[in-house]
Amino acid sequence: MAIEKGKPTRGVLRQNKANLVAKHNRYFANTKLDYFIEHYWTVSWDLTDQEPYLAETLPYPSVHIVFEKENSKIFGVTRGRFSTLLKGKGSVFGIKFRPGGFYPFFQQFVSNLTDKTVPISELTKEDILPLEKEIFQKEDEESRINIVETWLEKILPEPDPKIPLINTIIDKIKEDRAIQSVEQITKLYSIKLRNLQRLFQEYVGVSPKWVIQRFRIQEVAERMEKEKTIQFADLALDLGYYDQAHFIKDFKNTIGLSPEEYLKTIS
Repeated sequence: MAIEKGKPTRGVLRQNKANLVAKHNRYFANTKLDYFIEHYWTVSWDLTDQEPYLAETLPYPSVHIVFEKENSKIFGVTRGRFSTLLKGKGSVFGIKFRPGGFYPFFQQFVSNLTDKTVPISELTKEDILPLEKEIFQKEDEESRINIVETWLEKILPEPDPKIPLINTIIDKIKEDRAIQSVEQITKLYSIKLRNLQRLFQEYVGVSPKWVIQRFRIQEVAERMEKEKTIQFADLALDLGYYDQAHFIKDFKNTIGLSPEEYLKTIS
């Protein structure tokens, strides 16, 4: 039985508006696959006779396999914001790997996929269309999950002991706002800076510095969605920025709008 994980709370820009346009669900993987996979996710929409909607997210440091009719792909980590235009009627089924969890399947530096999409055949060397067709012949998510898990178990690699370490570090960055520099991580986990950077390049695809910044900007966007009014100067200091100007620059480089401009889009 498919177990729901709940709605995403971070990463989806203009989340309240997005929830009105599309249905977004997440599901846990089975015990065998949970080591590698954070969750499955589905998005479905029906905008028949309506204007298209530009859905945007701030992706996590994770690789995704996304099944879409005649357009299934592997998505590396997107360092900027990810945008896709929803129009007509459609749905997608995604696999979100844990940070580092895709490396044992890929056996190459995951940084080779950063900001890129590649065919799923790059992973399995087989025609993916029959699998894609089987997935979208089913209407219920549980059947789709069963199909995907049967496929994944056929190509399942051995567990890699570096994955739990990577996820421990990334969870710490996400949850502990006091983590504001890579040097703090090296001290906490007794790992040399060069080794940490190489580990993230090989297994995650982005630098630990990028992960710190991404989680902080995600937090700001989430708080803006909930609180609507923000004291940006205080928030910048709270997140470890030396000044408000530096914070605004990072926010605009990531989201494409200043904090004030973005706030107007969710009002």
